[in-house]
Amino acid sequence: MKCVAYNYHLGQSTVCKLVGEVCEAIWDVLYEVEMLVKTVQMWEEEAKKFEQRWNFPHCMGVIDGKHIQVACPKNTGSIYHNYKGTFSIVLMAISGADYRFSMIDVGGYGSSNDSGIWNNCAFAQRLQAGTLDIPEPCPLPNATDETDFPYIFVGDEAFPLKVNIQRPYPRRDLHRDERIYNY
Repeated sequence: MKCVAYNYHLGQSTVCKLVGEVCEAIWDVLYEVEMLVKTVQMWEEEAKKFEQRWNFPHCMGVIDGKHIQVACPKNTGSIYHNYKGTFSIVLMAISGADYRFSMIDVGGYGSSNDSGIWNNCAFAQRLQAGTLDIPEPCPLPNATDETDFPYIFVGDEAFPLKVNIQRPYPRRDLHRDERIYNY
């Protein structure tokens, strides 16, 4: 904020207020356009994009959290203090095959890990409750048998292994098939 204030010859408090107002206006205008509640058909289209672009069928998105460094909010103690020794809020997001967010949850405490923030976000609760309109399991494309596979999200080791969430094998002592799967 200091460099923006300096470059535009504005006070820091003015810049802070303007940035907040602009972010809120962008959210108000674009939220319903960009953060649509997805239908079964929309999830299937996203899975087709993953299959075409990344050769990963039945994948609907990638989950991860990102610490965004902030100045320590007043009177908050250590709840925003993260494992890196700085203060942060956490952005939890699901990204599609084209790198666009399909879900975000902003504001998790820096002291929380991805798993804790995930368990408390509305998207995870809807996934657990089965209210996301995810397509029904079906055979994978070009499969030689008729085994039904679920549509899934992919996350790292911080996320729980569930029917609709997969994660890579831990990186220690991987066998050839596990390395191929992770790739």
